[in-house]
Amino acid sequence: MTQPDIFTKWKSWAPQLQSVLRIVAAFMFIQNGTMKLFAWPIGMQPDGGPAQLLTQVGIGGTLETFGGGLLLLGLFTRPVAFILSGEMAVAYFQFHQPNELWPIMNRGIPAVLFCFLWLYFSAAGGGAWSLDGWLKRGRQPAM
Repeated sequence: MTQPDIFTKWKSWAPQLQSVLRIVAAFMFIQNGTMKLFAWPIGMQPDGGPAQLLTQVGIGGTLETFGGGLLLLGLFTRPVAFILSGEMAVAYFQFHQPNELWPIMNRGIPAVLFCFLWLYFSAAGGGAWSLDGWLKRGRQPAM
């Protein structure tokens, strides 16, 4: 039994949708970093200011802002995603899990999702619309 043509066409968009997922997730991730580094678009609790740069939270904000920027562009996707996956695992087990067992109760769902999302991209790469892909193709635009 063959699949209808629409399913075949939809499946052919997987590499582009992989890039869309990477771009949207990286844009959301960058906001966590800019909150910590620049108190933008909102500051950190309790005073609404930024984190101290050479603290664990400040280093996390640096990783999130600049690593997220690299992921947004799809540049060095695999190694950067692997590092950020580890950062999110540390964030979950150090800051969320000690408060409660369940992620819904300890507000750790974003950390868990980002951890596994970045782990996926560390294996899968940035998709069709990435600078990694562009450089690999010899700087020919993706169709």
